[in-house]
Formats: sequence, C-alpha cells, structure tokens
Amino acid sequence: MFLEPKRREIAMILALVGVISPIPLAGLHKFYLGQPVWGLVYLLLWSTPIPRIAATIDAVWYFVQNTEQFDFCFNQNRTSTSSLTLLPNHPQQVQDLATTLRELDKLREEGLISEGEFEQKRRKLLELL
Repeated sequence: MFLEPKRREIAMILALVGVISPIPLAGLHKFYLGQPVWGLVYLLLWSTPIPRIAATIDAVWYFVQNTEQFDFCFNQNRTSTSSLTLLPNHPQQVQDLATTLRELDKLREEGLISEGEFEQKRRKLLELL
C-alpha cells in the first residue's frame, strides 16, 4: 500500500495552529505525524501552558530541519518511489545481496543464529549498499 509521505510544512502549520488557537487544538501535528499518544497527551494537558510551549518548540524544530532530517524522523517507514533509488545499480549486487539474505534466513530458521543476530546482520548488509 502506498502511503503519502508526511510534509514538514503541514506539520509546522498544524503545530502553530495549536499554539495560537483558543480551542484545544494543540497536538494535531502529532496525530498528523502518526504519534497519537503524544497527541492525546497534548490534548489532555490543554488547560496548562505545556502543550502550547511544546507545540512552539515542535514548530521551530520542524522549521530548522531540512527535508532529509524530517523524512528520517517521520517518513522512514513509508513506501515511496524515492526509496527505490537506494537499490544498487548493478544487477549482480542485487542478486548477491538476495542470496546472502536467503542464506542468513536459512541459518535463522535452522536455529544456528538468533532473531537478533539475523536482524543485526541484515541491517549491516543493507547499510553496505
């Protein structure tokens, strides 16, 4: 399923709306960014100045971040066409990586390495791309 990436500008605007709104809207940006627990905390603390201060800090943080930093924080689990550019250009590299991952998975299934070791080695292999 294709999910639209979250936009930094929208998150910043929603955070600012929560700061200046006379009704309890602080935390909307947290719901937008997929952090509903934090959104509820902001709403529950509406009668205090804490959510407005936190939303102001969030808005400034979103403003000073560049797009790559924002995407790393809030869009890394989303599927997009830009993630396809991370694949190596050489077909042999892809085939070698797939073979190595299959061998690691087989070791995990046979109980020769733990789930944690498998995940650690898998991530290390993917970082080498």
